[in-house]
Formats: sequence, C-alpha cells, structure tokens
Amino acid sequence: MKLAANLSTLFTEVPLLERFALAAAQGFKHVEIQFPYELSIKDLQQQLEQHQLSLCLINVPAGDLMQGGHGLAAIPGCEVLFQQAVELAIEYATALHVPRVNVLAGRQPSDCSHAACIQTLTDNLIWACPRFAEHKIQVLVEMINGINMPNFIIQNMQQGVDLLTQVNQANLKLQYDCYHMAMMGEDIVQCFMQNIEHIAHIQFADYPGRHEPDSATLAFTDFFHSIQQSQYEGFVAAEYIPTQHTLDSLAWKNKYFG
Repeated sequence: MKLAANLSTLFTEVPLLERFALAAAQGFKHVEIQFPYELSIKDLQQQLEQHQLSLCLINVPAGDLMQGGHGLAAIPGCEVLFQQAVELAIEYATALHVPRVNVLAGRQPSDCSHAACIQTLTDNLIWACPRFAEHKIQVLVEMINGINMPNFIIQNMQQGVDLLTQVNQANLKLQYDCYHMAMMGEDIVQCFMQNIEHIAHIQFADYPGRHEPDSATLAFTDFFHSIQQSQYEGFVAAEYIPTQHTLDSLAWKNKYFG
C-alpha cells in the first residue's frame, strides 16, 4: 500500500505551504491536496522537491461547492465553467506530475431533477476524460454521503458504478472513501472487495466523526488487510479531521503501516 497524507485535513495547525515539511518529517512520501489552487505551481513544485514528496491527487475546482453551493460538474448551465476548471486542473496536474484528479459531482439544485444532473455530469465527463487522457491523467469520481452533504448527486457505490457505465471512458474510475461508504450504511470491506475493479484511489477516516483510525467504530485491521491482500495498487490516503493536534493523532501510522 502506498500511504498518503491529505494536506487539506492534516497538519492544519499551520498554513498549507508549511504542511509539506511536517508530512515529510512524519515519514510520508506522498501527499494529496483537495484544492491546491491557493498556491502557485512554482511554490508547490518547490515544496514537493525540497521535501521529496509526490503529489498523488488533486480535485478539479468545484466552484462554490465547499461554501455550501451546488458546484459545477453536474449543474446544467455551468458547462463552460466546468471546462475552465478542467483546464486549470490539467495545468496543475501536468506541471506537478499528479497522476489522478477527482471530479466532485456537486449538489442537486432544487429546480433541477436528479436525472438532469446525472445527464449533465455524464456529458461533462465524456468531454473531460479525453482531455485528461491526452496527458495520461486518470479521472476519478467520488461518492459523498448525503448526510454531511445533503443532495449530493453521487452518494453510494451503485450510483458510482452506474455513472462509470454511462460515461464509458477507460480512464474514469471511482475514489473510495471508507468514511462516506460507512455513512451510507455499506460494509467497508465487502463494498471494497466487490467493486475493486472500479476503484483507483482510497481515502480513510473513522466512522462516525471522520476522525483518525481507532477513534470510533471501523475495523481498520480488517480494512487495511483486505486492501493489502487484494490486487489494488493505488494510494491509500489519510483524509480525516484530527481529534487533537495532528502530530498526536498519528498512532495508527505505525500500527498499520509500520
């Protein structure tokens, strides 16, 4: 397993630019950032090179999604904005050698049917996947639970698999976050094993609470063992909200990845 630290949720005691050094000091070789666009490509390159880190994942810009809005990727009328977001993601991903980007579907507006949002998302991905493929970048879509993010358009594994079928692009796979799957009532090991051919990136946090492993109810010994024994070859990224200072929340690292 290739372990990564999510710098958008970990080491938030300091500004993003200073988190690379902390991750490297804790032995991480790979990092991911939800939205790196607050920093210049030059600054990101400098940090990655200085601390000998690889950036394994970023999200395509999602408009107003993280501020409570609907986002871009599945919203009729936002197609041009989504295309501009894709081009910015390509600029960052190619310069920083990022192998995978994640597209967040967004929230369903009250004046738009779920079917219309799915069709827009499908059409946008059919356009975007070949653009990313030109640069040998894999595209992911992520299922996000509808409890923390009400009206999210892709919430469960079946919806994710159905979307892959509709889009039918070779470089489109799923991002599997065990916290979101647990929130949606899935058995995280069974769900992973049954859908492994569709999964190209894994994130983890405990459930409930979305905190560090062993802070709540999920059986991470079984989960990580199932990944290790499978054919999965991608990254496994810590994307949790620490219950304490990040440095004091890392006991799981030696336990499961030592």
